[in-house]
Amino acid sequence: MIQFALAVAFLIITPGPGVLSVAGVGAGFGLRAGARYIAGLFVGTNLVAIAVVSGLWAALSTVPYLTTALLFVSVAFLAYLALRIAFAGASIAFNRALKQPGAADAVFLQFVNPKAYAVNTTLFAGFPMGFTDPATEIAMKFLIMNLIWVPVHFGWLWLGITIKRLDLPARTQRRINYLMAVAMMAVVAMTLLAGGIAGA
Repeated sequence: MIQFALAVAFLIITPGPGVLSVAGVGAGFGLRAGARYIAGLFVGTNLVAIAVVSGLWAALSTVPYLTTALLFVSVAFLAYLALRIAFAGASIAFNRALKQPGAADAVFLQFVNPKAYAVNTTLFAGFPMGFTDPATEIAMKFLIMNLIWVPVHFGWLWLGITIKRLDLPARTQRRINYLMAVAMMAVVAMTLLAGGIAGA
């Protein structure tokens, strides 16, 4: 159980599109928007976990080119989210069309994020806890994952909100937003190149 909890903590705390986008939403849009975004990520993460546990994802992953299509959609959507974070509060004409990311965006992010499926597959397929009843083991894993997932994501939101509350000059705040957006895309690029699993 401890080994599983440590694995969950490592995979979630490691900067990935989910936690970085939470910090970016906090820095660019504040607490209320960040809390809504986390709620969407939470729903999306658990829906992905249910798809993995139920075997639905295993069945769908046999569809030719589905994972590749998800990868391209995921990268495109993350680029769009990064754009919205980068130009939060900027007085640029096209910025009016870029609404703050909400719960639906976060759910969709997890739905199209191949890493979310990979992380959940790793956690649920591995790290046996020794329960004789598979349902009990799955329930315990869901409980432990969510008990770690929620405070970690609110920690990243707090980081973003703290940056916003520093009342930095507009130019500095924009640069921080740009940095958040670039970091999101850099993590995606590094994950794609390495073929590894970063925090979901």
